[in-house]
Amino acid sequence: MADSVRVKVYTSTHCAYCRAAKALLDQRGIAFEEIDLSQDSTAREALIAETGWRTVPIIEIDGELIGGFMELRAHAMKGGLDDF
Repeated sequence: MADSVRVKVYTSTHCAYCRAAKALLDQRGIAFEEIDLSQDSTAREALIAETGWRTVPIIEIDGELIGGFMELRAHAMKGGLDDF
């Protein structure tokens, strides 16, 4: 993906919160990179070790952990996505 992508969304295939997070970003016209961890347990374990976050989605903005869908939604409600 292009260097201009500021948002990463780590997902798995059958995750409703992952779909909700992607839909929220899409509705706001925010480009994001999706990293599907469904078939990559090594990457998933490494991400858990790095972030301490055990469930998907795991959302990062500008390299900073935001959290999951609920945290992304709260971040959006506070205006945290307004500068995109």
